[in-house]
Amino acid sequence: MSISLLLEMAVAGDLDRIALVDNDIRLTTAELSTLADGGSGVVAASAASHVVYVGTGGAMLPLLMFSSARANLAFTPLNYRLSADGLRQLVERLPDPLIVADSAYRNIVAGGAERVMDSDDFVDAARSAGAATEIADPDDVAIVLFTSGTTSRPKAVELTHNNLTNYVTATVEYGSADPSDAALVCVPPYHIAGVGAVLSNIYAGRSIVYQRRFDPREWVRLVRSEGVTTATVVPTMLDRIVAVLEEEATELPTLRNLAYGGSKAAQPLVRKALELLPEVGFVNAYGLTETSSTIAVLTPEDHRRALGSTDQAVARRLSSVGRPVPDIEVQIRADDGTVLAPGQTGELFVRGPQVSGRYAETGSTLDAQGWFPTKDVASVDEDGYLFIGGRSDDTIIRGGENIAPSEVEDVLVEHPDVREVVVVGVDDDQWGQLIVAVVVPESGAEPKADELRAFARRTLRGSRTPDRIVFREAVPTTPTGKVLRRQILEDLLAAAVEQ
Repeated sequence: MSISLLLEMAVAGDLDRIALVDNDIRLTTAELSTLADGGSGVVAASAASHVVYVGTGGAMLPLLMFSSARANLAFTPLNYRLSADGLRQLVERLPDPLIVADSAYRNIVAGGAERVMDSDDFVDAARSAGAATEIADPDDVAIVLFTSGTTSRPKAVELTHNNLTNYVTATVEYGSADPSDAALVCVPPYHIAGVGAVLSNIYAGRSIVYQRRFDPREWVRLVRSEGVTTATVVPTMLDRIVAVLEEEATELPTLRNLAYGGSKAAQPLVRKALELLPEVGFVNAYGLTETSSTIAVLTPEDHRRALGSTDQAVARRLSSVGRPVPDIEVQIRADDGTVLAPGQTGELFVRGPQVSGRYAETGSTLDAQGWFPTKDVASVDEDGYLFIGGRSDDTIIRGGENIAPSEVEDVLVEHPDVREVVVVGVDDDQWGQLIVAVVVPESGAEPKADELRAFARRTLRGSRTPDRIVFREAVPTTPTGKVLRRQILEDLLAAAVEQ
C-alpha cells in the first residue's frame, strides 16, 4: 500500500485530531490531508520527475511527503546544512526535480535548478490546487535519502511504499494512541528517523510537535507546555537534556517514553538518564536508512531490568540495542559467510519486508536470499539481544588482532573523569595499527593518560589497551550525533606532522 493510505486511515479514525504542531501552525488530520491533496496537484503541474526539499522541516516534511506520494513521485529531503556546492552535487544526482526550499535556503539552491519554489509559495498554491489523479504502486520508490557520507560518497537509498508501510504496520498499532498523546520530534527532516516519525505517529493517532532546531531548554519547555508523552532524540541531545535536568531539577509529568538512537549512547549517560527520570520508559532504537528505520528495540522493561540486575548477562543488555522488531530476521556472519553462533562476533545481516538495501545508482545489495549486509560489527546473545560493535570499516587491526573500537570505548567511558571517548586506529610500521583514544574529560577534570591506560588495563588485555591517549574539548560529529572518525584521523595525522 502507499504511504498516503496511512494519512487516509488517520483521517478516517479522527479527522479533527491535531496532527501537527509547528510553532504557530496547528493542522488537523483532515486539514493536512486536504493540503496534501492540493500539494499533489502543485507537484503534478510542475511536470517534475522528483520532489526535493531543502529546509528545517516541521510541517513541510509531512506535507511534501504525502503530496509527493499522491502525485506518485519520489521525495527527497536534503541536508540544509550542506554548502551550496554540496547541495548542488546531490540535486544533480536526482532526476528532473522540483525543489521546494525554505526562504533561508531559496537562493542557495536557485542556481542551476529549473524548478524552485519557496516553501510558503508551495503551501499557498496547495490551498487552491486540485488533487493529482496518480496512484502509486506499492513497489514504487516513495522516499530517497542520502546517507551521511561520513566515510565515503553519500549513497542515495531508495525506500519503496512497501518498505515504509511494512515498517509502520509491523511496529505500530493503528489508532493506539490516547487522544492526548503527543510526540516531540527534533531530529532533522533528512534523517530516516524524521521520516519514520511522520508515518508512525500519524498511523498511531498521535499529534506531532516539531522542534525545528534543537535546544535542550526549549525541548524541556515544549514537553511541559504541549503535554508531550513521547519523544525521540539522538545521544548528543540526550546528554544536553540530562545536563539541563540536573541543573534545574525540572519535572516532566506527561512524558511516558523517551527513545534514543542514531548513534551509540555511553552507558554512564543512559544510567544517569534512567535515574533522573524514573517514571519514563526509555527505548533504545537501532536501525539504518536502508532498513526504513528501526529494526531492533531495547524496551523500557529491558532498561529497568538491566539497570537493577546483579546477573552480569542481564546487566550487560543495557549496552545492547535490544531484540529484532516483528518481521525482521538477523544473522551474524564470519568473513567467509558462515553464520555464527550466539556470542560470536561478525558482520550483521538483516532480512525483512521493510529492508530495502537498494541504491539509486548501483541497484540492490541484497544477496540471493534477501539478506542485507549492514557493515556493522555485531553479536547476539543466547536470548536474542543484539550488540553493535561499530562499523566494520572502523575495526582496528593491531598485530593481526581485530579490535572493535567499542570494546575500548565502553571501558574508558566508565572512568569518572571521562565524559566522552572515541577510539581509532592509526597506521604503524611495526604493529599495522596503533590504538588511539581521543578523550573528552568531564568539566573541571584533568585525567592523566597513564592513569587512563592503567584503568583500561584492569579490564582489557594489554594488546587492547590504548597505545596513546589524547585529550580534546569535543569530538566532531554530524548533526545527528554520528562521530566523524575520518576527521579525527585527519586531525591526528595533521597534529603528528606539525610535531
